[in-house]
Formats: sequence, structure tokens, C-alpha cells
Amino acid sequence: MKPGTHSRTAAMVAALRARSTAAAAPLCRDEWAAALAGEEGEGLAERMLAANPHLGLWVAARSAWLDRAVARATEAQVVILGAGFDTRAARLARSGRRFFEVDAPASAAEKRRRLAALEGYPADAATQVECDFEQDDFVERLAAAGFDRGAPACVIWEGVSYYLPEAAVRATLRRVAEGLHPESRVHFDFVGTRFVRGQTEAAEDAAMRGLVADLGEPMVWGVNDPLPLLYDVGFRRVFVDGFDEIVLALTGTYERERAFRFQYVAEASVAAELR
Repeated sequence: MKPGTHSRTAAMVAALRARSTAAAAPLCRDEWAAALAGEEGEGLAERMLAANPHLGLWVAARSAWLDRAVARATEAQVVILGAGFDTRAARLARSGRRFFEVDAPASAAEKRRRLAALEGYPADAATQVECDFEQDDFVERLAAAGFDRGAPACVIWEGVSYYLPEAAVRATLRRVAEGLHPESRVHFDFVGTRFVRGQTEAAEDAAMRGLVADLGEPMVWGVNDPLPLLYDVGFRRVFVDGFDEIVLALTGTYERERAFRFQYVAEASVAAELR
């Protein structure tokens, strides 16, 4: 993504959440997603689903899985890193909990612009924290915005890691491990190495990689087993779930023909008991 521009994939993902919300049996529910996505997001979603029809299921399942993590979390602080058009602060609000949305200035400004046009959206649901991730320390930015570094947090880092070089992924996760309370938890998704390197045989995979690259957000990082990396940066408790396991848990179904097996969600903490 070029500096000074907002994430177009964020609009696409919002459109896919909106499609799930409108389904007869929605896997995830986001009443604000369609308006946030707009025509731009809907058009991109159409193109992406033409490349891989199973992407819609994954985005809905990932959103529902992370929604469940936030809903179950006991932490009073929730941090959404690389927030994009995330609406969890409005959808999952509860008494005594504070949401912080951290994003690049251009993306944060675009979200504010779109939210201003939405009737009924609680504009103060989250504290927005603008951060140039290449130059700023997001933990320091959070603290300046009222985040309590002495208390645990639930951190959601969704749809971001694979667009970053490994050094940036490591730096972000290390900062969570070292800069936040040790009982904080981070939930993030990642893709497998072969997919990023173009070593999978499915035509759908190549089409998807090509589309996000055309949007200015090429995928550059993947890992088959994140445990060594997470250990290196300071985490000591880790769980990883794959696409099939997540969809099975949420829907009770498994279909071998779902050609979308390179996506995973990790949960990690330095000291908190997981699950």
C-alpha cells in the first residue's frame, strides 16, 4: 500500500462481511459492513470471489472466530492493530471495556470519513490511534491515547501480517510481547509459505495473489509453523487453528473440495493461560 493511501483490501473485506451478514444463515454479523465497503469494496469482492469462491467463507469464518475471541476475553482493553474498517468496537461493546483502533493516518482518516456518513454508528465506540508503523512506536502511541500498559489487553491483528516483510512481522509481535502486560493475548492470521511463494498448483491461488498485488498490497510473508518465530520474540503460550478446523468448529461441516487451506489464526501470550 502506497503511503498516504487507504487500504483497498479493507473495503473488499468489509464487503465480504456484508455478504455473510445478508445470508440466510450468517456466519458473521456486521450491520455496518455494507455501508463501509461501498461500491468500491463490493466491486473488489466480486473480483476476488471470481478468483476463489471460497474466500467469502474464510473471511466470514475468520471474522466470527475473532469476534468470539473478543467476546470471550476477560481483558478490559481491546486493541485492533491495522484496524481498517473493523467495527468490533460498536458490535462487541460492553460495560467497562475500552477499544483502541490503531491504523495508518490515511486509513484512519478514510474510516472516519465513511463513519461520519453512517446514521446511528457510535463514533466514540473506539479511541482511534494514528500510527505510521514504519516510524512510530504503536505501544507509545497507545499509551499517549490512554491505554493502560499495566493491565492486560486482547490484541486483534487481522488481515495484515502477510502484506509485511518478516522483519516487520517480528518487530510488531515482539513489541506486543515486550511492551504490553505479559498476560495480554494477541490473535492474528497468517498464510502458508508455499502460497506466498507461488508454489501451490491451484489457479485460484495465483489469481488471488495477482489481484491483491494489483491493489498495491502484494502478499510477501508466510510461514508454515509460527511457533519458532513466536518463541523468538518472547511468547510462551501458542495455539494455531487452520481454515478447516475453524470452519468445522463454527459450522460443523468439512468439505475436502474447499480449496482454501493456506490460512491460519494464531493465539499467543507471554504468560496468560489460553483456551
